[in-house]
Amino acid sequence: MNKGTHKITDWLPTTKKECEQKGWDELDVILFSGDAYVDHPAFGGAVVGRIIESMGLRVAIVPQPNWKDDLRDFKKLGVPKLFFGVTSGCMDPMINHYTANKRLRSDDAYTPGGQAGFRPDYATTVYTNILKDIFPETPVVIGGIEASLRRVTHYDYWSDQLKPSILETSKADLLIYGMGEQPLREIVTLLDKGLPFDSLKTIKQTAFLQNNSINIPKNKNWQDKQLSSHEACLKDKKTFAANFKHIEQESNKLHADRLIQEVGNKKLIINPPFQTMTEKEIDASFDLPYTRLPHPKYRKRGPIPAFEMIKFSINMHRGCFGGCSFCTISAHQGKFIASRSEKSILKEVDQVANMEDFKGYISDLGGPSANMYKMKGKVQSICDKCVSPSCISPTICHNLDTNHKPLTEIYKAASAHPNVKKAFVGSGIRYDMLVPEFNKTADPKDLEEYTEQVVQHHVSGRLKVAPEHTSDAVLKIMRKPSFKNFHLFKKSFDRINKKFNLNQKLIPYFISSHPACKLEDMANLASETKDMGFQLEQVNDFTPTPMTVATIIYYSGYHPYTLNPVFTPKSKKEKQDQNRFFFWYKKENQKWIKDVLINSDRKDLLQKLLPKRNRNSSNQNRKQRHK
Repeated sequence: MNKGTHKITDWLPTTKKECEQKGWDELDVILFSGDAYVDHPAFGGAVVGRIIESMGLRVAIVPQPNWKDDLRDFKKLGVPKLFFGVTSGCMDPMINHYTANKRLRSDDAYTPGGQAGFRPDYATTVYTNILKDIFPETPVVIGGIEASLRRVTHYDYWSDQLKPSILETSKADLLIYGMGEQPLREIVTLLDKGLPFDSLKTIKQTAFLQNNSINIPKNKNWQDKQLSSHEACLKDKKTFAANFKHIEQESNKLHADRLIQEVGNKKLIINPPFQTMTEKEIDASFDLPYTRLPHPKYRKRGPIPAFEMIKFSINMHRGCFGGCSFCTISAHQGKFIASRSEKSILKEVDQVANMEDFKGYISDLGGPSANMYKMKGKVQSICDKCVSPSCISPTICHNLDTNHKPLTEIYKAASAHPNVKKAFVGSGIRYDMLVPEFNKTADPKDLEEYTEQVVQHHVSGRLKVAPEHTSDAVLKIMRKPSFKNFHLFKKSFDRINKKFNLNQKLIPYFISSHPACKLEDMANLASETKDMGFQLEQVNDFTPTPMTVATIIYYSGYHPYTLNPVFTPKSKKEKQDQNRFFFWYKKENQKWIKDVLINSDRKDLLQKLLPKRNRNSSNQNRKQRHK
C-alpha cells in the first residue's frame, strides 16, 4: 500500500501515453472531473472509473482539464466509443469557490497544494458545453453532487436566480442523480450490448430532456407526477415552493413516481430512484482495486488537502434519515441507509493499517451521520409506503430500529487490529438518538453502551455534535429536536467523563441566519450556550444550496409543505448581525450587543451575556485607551 510498490498502470490512465502503456489505442468511456484524480473510494471520479473498468471496458479520466486555453485537454484522448462522463467533483463548485458571504475562497481542498483556480464556476455546465461544441455527436452523461442537486428548477444563491435543470444549461444527454453505481452499471451494460444511446429513456435514477413533440417513454410500473413548469416557477415563488414537496418526497420514496416538468418547448423527465443498495452492492463498490492514493503526476505539486483529511478514514455506510432542512445528504444519497458488511469494513481497516505512513490512528470510522450504520425499518412494508422526509423528526419513528450494537462491535473490532492504536469517530454523531427521553423505543442500555464506547475510546479530546440552534421554533423548521435534548445529552456526556476520569470536550455546531431565525433567537442562543459553559467556535452562517427545504424558504418566503410564509434573514447586515451573537465574548462585539439588547428591551439577556462588571471593565479600558 505504498507509492513505491505501484506502477503507473495501477491507476486509471489520464494521458495518451498512459493509455498506450496499458496497450489501449481506443477508449470506451472518457471521464472529466473538477477534482484532482485520487484513486480512492471517497472520490466519485475514481469510483465511476473503477466500476466501468470492472465491467471489462477501457476508461480514462481527465482531472481538472484546462478550460481557458486551446482546450487541448478535452481533445487529447480522442472520442470514446460509448460516451463522455462529466462531474464537477465531490463538492458543488460554487460552495467550493465561495463563502456564505459570496467571497471568493483562496484555496481548493481537492487540488494539489490546495491551490484555487483549477476548476470553473458551474464546472459541469462549462465542461459539457465544451465537449458538445467539439464532439456534438458523442453523448455526454453528467453526474455527481452538482448535477444531482440541480436536476430540476432550482434556486442558485450565487447568481440570485432561479435556474432550469442543469440538463438545459449544460446540453448533456443524460443525467445520473444520487449515488450513481446502479444506473451506471445498467447504462454501460445496455450500451455494451449495442443498444443506441437514444434508447436509454427508462433507466432508474436518470433524467433527460426531450422535445414536447416526442411521446413520453412508457413504463407500466411507474406513475407520472406533473410538476409546475419552469416558466410557472419563474412567475410565482409560491408555485416554485409547492413543487419542492413533490421533488423531495419522490427522491426519498422506495417506490417513487416519475417526475415530469416542462422547460420551454421541452419536457424534463426524472425517472424514479433505484432501491437502496444492498450490502453486496455497496461492498462491491468499496472493494474495487483502488490504489487509495493520488495519481503520481501530483507528486511535485504538494498534497491534496481533501485526501490528507480522509486518508486514514473508513466510510461505513451511505444515506441519512435525518432529513435536516438545510442539508443535501438525503437529496443526494437518499434517506435509507446502505451499510457495508463488517467483512468489507475490516478489510479496509487492514488496508489502511498497512499503509507505509500509517501511524496507528484511524481518523474516522463513520458516515454521513456516524451512528446510523445498519439502521432500518423494523417492518419493511411500513417503509415501502412512507413519504416522510425524516425518520427522526419531529419524533423518532416507532418503526425505526436504532440498535447501536453493530456499530459498537465494529468499533471494537477495528480497535483490535494490531497496527491500530486508536480508531476515532470523526463524523458527526446524532446525539439526539442517544437520549432515551427522545429515543423512546430504544434500549437505554444499548444507547449507554455505545455512548460510553465512543467517549472512552474513540474521541480525540473533542466530540463534535450538531444541535444547530436553541430556539424550538427555528429547530422545528430545521427538522431538528428541541434543545432540551442537548441538555440531556450533555448531562450524560459529563457523567461518562466523570465515570472514566476523562477530560473530553463537547463541541457543538450552530447555524445563524437560518429561515425562521430572528435576532432575538440568536441573543437567546448566545445566552443559553454561555450559561452551559460554551464559547462557540464551530459555527456557520446559513448558505442556501440547491435541493433543500431551507433554500426554498430563503428564496420564496414560503414553507414548501405548508405554503405558509416564513421569515428569513437575507441582507448582508442581517446575516452579519446574527453571526455576531456567536462571538459575544469578543470585545469588538460587546457595545453593539449591549445597544441591541437595550433597544429590544431585553436587559435580562444583557445581564446574562454581559454582566455589569464586564461592561464596566470594557468601558474603563476604552477610557484608558482614549487618554
